[in-house]
Amino acid sequence: MPVDFTQLIDQRRQRFALLEQEVIDPNLFQDAKRARTLLQEHSRIKELLTKVDTLETARRHLQENEGLAQSSDNELAELAAAEVLELQQKIPTLEQAVSVGLLPPQPDDDRDAIVEIRAGTGGSEAGLFAGDLYRMYTRYAEDHGLKMELIEGSPGEIGGYKEIIFQLSGVQVFRKLRYESGVHRVQRVPATEAQGRIHTSTATVAVLPEADEVDIVLRPQDLRIEVCRSGGPGGQGVNTTDSAVQIMHLPTGKIVRCQDGRSQQKNKEKALQILRARLLEEKRNEEEQKYADHRRSQIGTGGREEKIRTYNFPQNRLTDHRIGLTLYNLDRVMEGDLDALISALETADVQRRLEEAGN
Repeated sequence: MPVDFTQLIDQRRQRFALLEQEVIDPNLFQDAKRARTLLQEHSRIKELLTKVDTLETARRHLQENEGLAQSSDNELAELAAAEVLELQQKIPTLEQAVSVGLLPPQPDDDRDAIVEIRAGTGGSEAGLFAGDLYRMYTRYAEDHGLKMELIEGSPGEIGGYKEIIFQLSGVQVFRKLRYESGVHRVQRVPATEAQGRIHTSTATVAVLPEADEVDIVLRPQDLRIEVCRSGGPGGQGVNTTDSAVQIMHLPTGKIVRCQDGRSQQKNKEKALQILRARLLEEKRNEEEQKYADHRRSQIGTGGREEKIRTYNFPQNRLTDHRIGLTLYNLDRVMEGDLDALISALETADVQRRLEEAGN
């Protein structure tokens, strides 16, 4: 490593020892919020220390094999030399991983996320693409043990969605999906295209960190809450009750409507949840804008107006424009295999943060 992180690592080990005692305290879950915070920190430091141990083992093996490579036993020396080469390639990656783990977590890393997908330009094909993105994130959630809860959905004319909003819960959900915010562009032959021509459509994705009540205080006098009859395809139970809830935040004019659940109270809670998340995002964006000139990231701002990615189905190609990454496994990505993509985006972001920390 270019920098000696021994002191920082020792601090993490001491903190982890304290957390080990905290998490086995039978009274821990009397305060659910504190329990969640401690468990997330415990998990994060445990992951870091595992990487530290792996790095230290690799360094020790490298030193041992460098000695064995000088052995008079030619066969042993050859095996050791091969091991040295492999470890020399492996260790810088491990050092980078430890450096990343020692960076202070970003404010919203440990939060759950509210994901909003909306059809953009392209008519009904945009709605189908929005549905494909929803399915992609659903598969990703299933593969990573995340809990998904549908909040609100508006079906498209021939399938897919005009808009769909859902919540993802788990470990560091926002950290994993924060880079998905922006305009997603698709290039493919629509099912309705008789001439076989490739069309271009878009959908927007907004990944919002779930806001706690203490983050955003909603005063009753600032809210106009209306209850109305839910809409939806005929025959659904959602049509039988006046359960849909629409909330306007008077100071900002933001409007949230939720009708997915049959319970009026449940829809109200979900609508307030979305409203808090949107207001928190706006607050964060205002704070970020103050320092925008000093914090230009090579992966972009993640704003909804920014075209971040192109999905080219005829060539099975995916391009992330923020880091110039092109993958030829679009079929797998659409099945939820986002790990390589997310890892590349996170690496680019972390590299920027490390460079800033060194300045």
